[in-house]
Amino acid sequence: MRSFSTNLLLIAGAVLVGIIYLSTFIVDRTQFAVEIRLGDPVSVHMEPGLKFKMPFLTKVFYVDNRLLSNDSDPGSVFTEDKKEMIVDAYSKWKVSDPLKFYETVRSLAGAQSRLDDIIYSQTREILGKHTLVEIVSGNRRDIRETITTNSRKAAESFGIEVADVRIKRADLPEANSLAVYGRMEAERRRTAKLYRSEGEERSLEIRSAADRDRVKIMAEANKIAEELKGTADASATEIYASAYQLDPDFFEFQRSHDAYRHSLREDTTLLLSSDQPFFRFLKEEEPQTSRKQIE
Repeated sequence: MRSFSTNLLLIAGAVLVGIIYLSTFIVDRTQFAVEIRLGDPVSVHMEPGLKFKMPFLTKVFYVDNRLLSNDSDPGSVFTEDKKEMIVDAYSKWKVSDPLKFYETVRSLAGAQSRLDDIIYSQTREILGKHTLVEIVSGNRRDIRETITTNSRKAAESFGIEVADVRIKRADLPEANSLAVYGRMEAERRRTAKLYRSEGEERSLEIRSAADRDRVKIMAEANKIAEELKGTADASATEIYASAYQLDPDFFEFQRSHDAYRHSLREDTTLLLSSDQPFFRFLKEEEPQTSRKQIE
């Protein structure tokens, strides 16, 4: 009798434990939970802890609430100037509304598939409003933020919050790369040629200005030199004139002597009359000069 009672208590305890186990569930801090009863969601649990449910009739749908990554496959887009680009983007996202998430996409794989479609659509639309040059060398931050904002709005209906969208790679197809690089090289050469032409023009202007300044400086220097030379010649003439006035005969003899020295050299023949004034001092035994003491 005692053994039967003990077994009955054990069975009752096991049934009680089973009921408690089937009536409770735990929500981890990294999860959201949705209670589903007979196929319909009846409750959403956003906070972690021990929760209760109706056993046998209720199932629990768990979804990760952490920030997740989604790496989309590269896709082809066309810019405003009809240039094809291969764009490879990735995103950071998380579940913001677990009930909407369950009703629309049901799983992480379904969510990533939706995100691929949304991000590719927004990337194609936004890049299609810009030229290739604007995408490559323009304000890419504004383009990225616009794609992120539009993708976030489009994903809200699926209970998904898009935190950020980044473009890892945006390349031209190989067939177009050489042509684009050729045009870019030609443009750089044209710009370099323009800079060289402007430099040569500026160089000519500088050299012309330097030549004008040199001519002006030389002219001014020559003017000053001529003025100084004229002043010096005038002073010298005045000095010579003053000296000549002291003894005119002596200086006449001196000038004639200089003329003899320069004219009557060896092997020099002059056919002149001896009565010429030039030979006056040669015929005189001694020059009739009246030297005066120059004080």
